[in-house]
Amino acid sequence: MRETAVPVPPVREPLDAMQRARWELSAMAGRLRSLEARLADERCRSERLRQERDRLRDGTSWLRRLFPARRATPPVRTIPPAPVHLYVVIGLAFEPLREFVLTVQQRMRVEPGHRPVVLTDCSSFALLRDLGVLLEYLPDRETWERHRPDRSWEDALAERLSRLYRDHGAVRTIFVDRAKLPTLAELLR
Repeated sequence: MRETAVPVPPVREPLDAMQRARWELSAMAGRLRSLEARLADERCRSERLRQERDRLRDGTSWLRRLFPARRATPPVRTIPPAPVHLYVVIGLAFEPLREFVLTVQQRMRVEPGHRPVVLTDCSSFALLRDLGVLLEYLPDRETWERHRPDRSWEDALAERLSRLYRDHGAVRTIFVDRAKLPTLAELLR
């Protein structure tokens, strides 16, 4: 039987820190040189394209003088804003007011033909601002009379309503009965 010699792989000695640093530095230098070469190639290519663009632009300048470019301007269409419906909800606590605003929000999903504005005297109205309904606040009668005894609450309400009509151009006003809040079906009528 013959014995065959099996080649023994050379034993690599571990690189010391200095040799490893030299090796990594050489590898990084090689990568940097290849990136610099690519950058130089891209700059040359970019310059050729710029020259080609300028040549074409100069060659067609006489065409632009003969046939000036006409830019079609689309007609300006002003879309009239949706009409505002003003909901006057006076005397409701927070939870019933929240339910009403959610009902108005549902109405907007079903029939988005108007912009709702809700006038309320509930001091917690700010918690409902993220529901997509514009909320306007007028202090309740008791708070108003405590802070402004010189002016009647009814006058403040009338002034606020007229300002809302003027600012928003309300086409419809719905006074909500706090004893019987309207359902979605009733709001859709």
